[in-house]
Amino acid sequence: MDTAVTAKKKWWAGGYSPFNVSYGKLMMWYFLMSDAFTFGALLIAYGTIRFSSTSWPDPNSVFRSFPGMGETNMPLVFVSLMTFILIMSSVTMVLAVHAGHMRDRKAVAKWLTWTIVGGIAFLSCQAWEWTHLFHEGAWWGRNPFPNTDGTVASTNFTNFFFTITGFHGLHVTSGVILNIVILANVLKGTYEHRGHYEMVEKVGLYWHFVDLVWVFVFTCFYLL
Repeated sequence: MDTAVTAKKKWWAGGYSPFNVSYGKLMMWYFLMSDAFTFGALLIAYGTIRFSSTSWPDPNSVFRSFPGMGETNMPLVFVSLMTFILIMSSVTMVLAVHAGHMRDRKAVAKWLTWTIVGGIAFLSCQAWEWTHLFHEGAWWGRNPFPNTDGTVASTNFTNFFFTITGFHGLHVTSGVILNIVILANVLKGTYEHRGHYEMVEKVGLYWHFVDLVWVFVFTCFYLL
C-alpha cells in the first residue's frame, strides 16, 4: 500500500526576520499593543460613565490654576504647558534616534538628555497639579467640584482622573528611568561598540507611545 506523505511547508526557517525588524523591536511593538489595550479599556470605561451621566464637573473650573499665581482664572493654561513639554520631549527623542542612525554618539547623548529633562519637567508639573487638587479636597473617593448644573458631583470624576493620569505618570516615570539607563550606556560607548543604536530606537518607541496616550488623556479629561 502506498503511503501518502504530506510535507509541511515551512514559511520561515529562522535567520533574518521576514518582517525586516529585529526580535527586540518586534517585542516592543507587542508590549505597546498590549499596553494600548489597558489604556483603551480605562478610557472607554471613563467615557461610558462620563456620557451616561446627566451632568459632570466643568474642566474649565477644575483646572484653572497656575503655579505661583494663586487662584487665578486661567482655564487649561497649565495643562497646555504640560502637553507642550511632553510633545517637545517626543521631538528630542526623534532627534536622538536620528542621531543614533548616524552613529553620532554626542548628538544622541545631547538629545536624550533633553528628553529626560522634558520627562522630569512633565512629572514635576503633574506633581504640582495633584498636590494643588489634593489641597482643594480632591482625591480618590472625594470630589469637591460641583457639576455644571450646580448639583453635587459623584466621585467618578476624581476616581478616574487620579487613576488614569497616575497610570500614565507611572509610564512617564518608567520612560525617564529607561532613558537614563540608555544615556549611561551611550556615554560608556556600549552601543558604539555594538555597531548600532537600536536600543535608543526601542526606548523611543515606548516614549512616543506615552506621548500619544497623553493626547487621549488630555482630550478626555481636560477638553470634554
